[in-house]
Amino acid sequence: MRITDRPTILRTALFLACAAFCLTGFGNWNPWATAPIALTIGIMLALAGLTAFEQESKQLSRVLIQASVVLLGFSISLNDVARAGLPGMVFAAATIALVFVVGALMQRLLATDKQVSALLTAGTAICGGSAIAATGTVIGASSASISVATAVVFLLNAGGVYLYPVIGHALEMSQSQFGAWAAVGIHDVAGVVAAAKQYGDPALAEATVIKLTRVLWIVPVALVLGRGVKNNGTVFGGTALQSGVKNSATPDTGLETSATKTVPIPWFVGLFLVACLVRTLGEWWLGVPSIAPAADVLKAIAKTMMTLALFLIGTGLSRRALAEAGWRPLLQGMVMWVVVSVVALVVVRQMVE
Repeated sequence: MRITDRPTILRTALFLACAAFCLTGFGNWNPWATAPIALTIGIMLALAGLTAFEQESKQLSRVLIQASVVLLGFSISLNDVARAGLPGMVFAAATIALVFVVGALMQRLLATDKQVSALLTAGTAICGGSAIAATGTVIGASSASISVATAVVFLLNAGGVYLYPVIGHALEMSQSQFGAWAAVGIHDVAGVVAAAKQYGDPALAEATVIKLTRVLWIVPVALVLGRGVKNNGTVFGGTALQSGVKNSATPDTGLETSATKTVPIPWFVGLFLVACLVRTLGEWWLGVPSIAPAADVLKAIAKTMMTLALFLIGTGLSRRALAEAGWRPLLQGMVMWVVVSVVALVVVRQMVE
């Protein structure tokens, strides 16, 4: 073995040890293996340059997130989906419109790069990295613009995982209130599930359903933006999208972050509904006591998978991406996030018990 091989071996060993630590939270065996701690460990490794299996982590984190959401469906009946999902669609439409209005105003005020602003707005309005990927696909965004928008959303999404449970407890929010608030205010599905998981199982169920109704808006919003660019090259105030960003290093959030030829369709949402249907049929035919134990085991597996996914997502950050983001996109992203968080908080405190 050559001495020059040792750093790579050490990084690999450290990476695998941290990943194994995240898995020890299954069944509450290790109370320290939580989603926020896993995310923090991943970020620390990334900023210290001690990550390994970068490409594999990107792919695996996406699969883990989607699979964990599907498994959570076995703990949620279609009655729960209807109760939370239908009002959630209306709430989603209103807050998505609000974010796009605020995004347009902030782009003009800060003179943010137009591609980056469009991607940031879509990511904040719908579901973070996945929405950025879909929007970037249809408007022909550069990899540099996708990189900057993804880095900003990554930081704010991570902030939501840490801050939302603290604020929720401080305001003595109910489980339903917190679940609805987290689903609207936190960017990615992974962040929503991670924050709600800390608050409680009822909040987790509420947040998952509402967030997935929001994810369904990816396709129509992306297609509308794409048609606008195709027809007259305009988005946000009638100005053609042009990017002045030069660099092109693209961090990963565990979800899709690069342009592809077609709009990514969230098929896992359909599988989530199938799982909910299985749960509902089990309640009708077998009775809750018969299916609940299996659902509880699947929920524990889903939570552990999400913890590992958060660790892998954290390792996707890089110092270069942070340097490229700049203050304008970061400020715009923060303002949009604060606005939608405050508005959502006020609404759920008034409308949700």
